[in-house]
Amino acid sequence: MAATETADAPVDSGRDRIMDEAATLFLNRGYEATSLRQLADVVGMKAGSIYYHFASKDDLLAEILRRGIDVMQVAFDQAESVARSTTPATRIEAHVRAHLAALYENGPYTAAHVMTFRTAPASVREQIVPIRDAYEARWTQLLRELQADGAIARTIDVNVSRLVLFGAMNSSVEWFDPSRGNLDRFATAITHQFWNGVAA
Repeated sequence: MAATETADAPVDSGRDRIMDEAATLFLNRGYEATSLRQLADVVGMKAGSIYYHFASKDDLLAEILRRGIDVMQVAFDQAESVARSTTPATRIEAHVRAHLAALYENGPYTAAHVMTFRTAPASVREQIVPIRDAYEARWTQLLRELQADGAIARTIDVNVSRLVLFGAMNSSVEWFDPSRGNLDRFATAITHQFWNGVAA
């Protein structure tokens, strides 16, 4: 049975609980197929109470997508702090592993972002595109640094290469099961296939 909403529950706790459950529902059922009433039932509150925390369902989705990007940005920072001084291939693998960790090991936000962004309402996408682009630009810069150092062939278009790499990582949300597969080996496999295609 779902827990009931309590009058003295912290506002932030209620907001976070709504976001946690909504991200999971959007990931598993899809944004359009999930109603605020269904979400309220899962959270254990009245549907109208959700509007205390979020102006609309679109507003809720936008916050979830922002948090998904935040998780990826933190993962990128952590990978860079550990692997910046390593070999180029090792550095790429560290970032691939960090991105996969954001998808599979840090709650549903990043995976929900990957699965719902393209079908999100235009008004939501307009809010998220700048921060999404900022994250992708960090990967482009990483590849350009490696290209400038001679580790990636000059003839390679790093923008296209980034899209290929993102496709391999993000599309795995639809088929990779981390409870049955090893995420470290998966990161190594993606890196190996990618790196052998771009190394000078």
